[in-house]
Amino acid sequence: MTRARALWLCLAVFVLGGLGYWGFKAAGLGGIDAGIAAEAVLVLLVVGWTGSYLFRVVTGRMTFMEQRRRYRTAYDALTTEQLRERFESLSPEEQQALLKEVGQ
Repeated sequence: MTRARALWLCLAVFVLGGLGYWGFKAAGLGGIDAGIAAEAVLVLLVVGWTGSYLFRVVTGRMTFMEQRRRYRTAYDALTTEQLRERFESLSPEEQQALLKEVGQ
């Protein structure tokens, strides 16, 4: 997440808290009760968001981990194919010598 996006997120939470306060106040709650209700809703949202993040961390389903997994799979497939092509381009004697060298 970039700094700008983090600042926008903080601003959105701040605005959401203000809207919640005014919404609860318009629904008939007093000033202190509306503030407590709005704060409780924001705390539940932040705890839920943090919980979902921790769940993604524990299960390994974070964006970076997924990108790395896809990159590694594609890299392994490409490398395997290149090695296979290079091996098949060798003469049978060179293939046998290489197989003996690696212990096959």
